[in-house]
Amino acid sequence: MSATDDLPPLRDVIRRHELSAKKSLGQNFLLDLNLTGRIARAAGPLEGATVIEVGPGPGGLTRALITNGASKVIAIERDARAVAALQEIAAHYPGRLEIIEGDALDFDWQAHVAGPTRIAANLPYNIATALLIGWLTAEPWPPWYDTMVLMFQREVAERITAAPGSKAYGRLSILANWRCETKILFDIAPTAFVPPPKVTSSVVRFIPRITPLPCDRRMLERVTEAAFGQRRKMLRQSLRSASADPIPALEAAGIAPTARAEEISVEGFVALANALSSGAANT
Repeated sequence: MSATDDLPPLRDVIRRHELSAKKSLGQNFLLDLNLTGRIARAAGPLEGATVIEVGPGPGGLTRALITNGASKVIAIERDARAVAALQEIAAHYPGRLEIIEGDALDFDWQAHVAGPTRIAANLPYNIATALLIGWLTAEPWPPWYDTMVLMFQREVAERITAAPGSKAYGRLSILANWRCETKILFDIAPTAFVPPPKVTSSVVRFIPRITPLPCDRRMLERVTEAAFGQRRKMLRQSLRSASADPIPALEAAGIAPTARAEEISVEGFVALANALSSGAANT
């Protein structure tokens, strides 16, 4: 953490504002300033950038983002108790912190950003995947952000970054890696949080691909849902919920009808979605 941050310790902020973490909001507060600084630095050079943060809580990461150079942080927070704590940071750094009290799932991101934008957040665990899918399916593409550095439960991080052939590989792996380059940067132990979660957390970086493989996103989502919904079955069977006769599309994509979902690469699923789209257009 930068030495220029002379705000009160986070534990004092939590005590003054009675910020006991709410399970209903998926809250676990990260108080280790070395770790919040590391997350902020992982988002890349922040000078001149706007950073979106979801679920800032008492503002540990918020402070790190500002002291590491972010020209502006837009913090979306549902908890009114935390908003009061964040207002102290806003007063300390005039013009550099915009606080929006509301639900991130209903937020119009593009209406609030202009210029280089990053997303950096210790996401509330109960909406983390839904938020991520919303950002990965943004239109038009490339999206309005140029980097995301997000914290998830380790199990979710492994699903995001999984390679074909692994048990963690699934719909989220394909959607994430079709449109972004993904990497787990580091883990964070439960003891770094208040209250400590039961699982290890991981920080994942997403860099959007400027030109992902052309594909009908909705068809890709439909195909992966069918394939992994019955992942133990051969694709010639599991894909029947997406196509009455999937064999021609499988053959056009160069995929054996006897293959199973976890064996197929991102490129393979894109080819399959494209084959099904062209087949549907010709019927």
